[in-house]
Amino acid sequence: QIDTSHMFWEFKHHAENLNSIADGMQKAVEQQMRSERLKTELITNVSHDIKTPLTSIVSYVDLLKKEKMPSDAARQYLDVLDRQSARLKKLTEDLVEASKAATGSIKLEKIPCRVGVLMMQVMGEYQEKTEAADLTMIPTQPEEDLEILADGRSLWRVFDNLLNNICKYSQPGTRVYQTLERQDDKAVIIYRNTSAYELNITEEELMERFVRGDKSRHTEGSGLGLSIARNLVELQGGSFHIRIDGDLFKV
Repeated sequence: QIDTSHMFWEFKHHAENLNSIADGMQKAVEQQMRSERLKTELITNVSHDIKTPLTSIVSYVDLLKKEKMPSDAARQYLDVLDRQSARLKKLTEDLVEASKAATGSIKLEKIPCRVGVLMMQVMGEYQEKTEAADLTMIPTQPEEDLEILADGRSLWRVFDNLLNNICKYSQPGTRVYQTLERQDDKAVIIYRNTSAYELNITEEELMERFVRGDKSRHTEGSGLGLSIARNLVELQGGSFHIRIDGDLFKV
C-alpha cells in the first residue's frame, strides 16, 4: 500500500488507483485460498465418512472368502468384490494423504538421510514387480554417500509412488534408469522410463490431481501419485519436475 497522505493532485489519484488494485488482488487471493481450503476439507471429510462402511465391506469379504461358495460363479463374484474393495480402500487412503500433503498438515521430522541407500531399499522392494512387468532397473550412484536433510518416511512414499507408476505404465522389455548425482550442494534424483502409452498430455496437466498420462485410458490408479510425490518433496524443501520427450518420461 502506498502512503498518500503527503501526495497532491494526479499523484494522489494514481496512488489511490494502485492501492485499489492491490486491495482487489488481496481479496481475490483470499477467496481462492478459502476455496482451496474448503475443497480440501470436503475431500478429507468425505474420505473419512467412506472409510467406516468400507472397513465393514472389506471385513465381510474376508469372512466370505473363508466360507464355501455355492458355485464357481459366486467365487468369481467374490473375487471381483475383493479386488474392487481393495482398490477403493487404496483410493480413500490416497485422498487423505493427498489432502494432508496439499495443506502441509503432515508432521515431518527432517534428519540426515543417506538418500542413495533409501533409493536402493525401495528398488529392492519392487524387484518382483519390475520383473513381472519385464523391466530392467539400472541404478547409478556416486561413490560418495550423499546425505540430505529429509523425512525418511515421506521420502520413502515419494520413491514408492514413482516406482509404482513406473511398473504400471512402462513399456515391457525396456530399461528404467534410477540416478542419483550431486550438483553443487544439492542431491539430484532422476527416474527415467519409457511409457507404454502415448503421453498426450502436458507436464503441467500431469501434476494436477486425478490426472493420468493417457486421457483415453481406463486403467487402475487414482491419478494422485505424482501430486502426492510433488507435495511431499516441496514440503521437505526440495523441488519436483517432470519432463516428457516423446515416450520418454523423466522425473
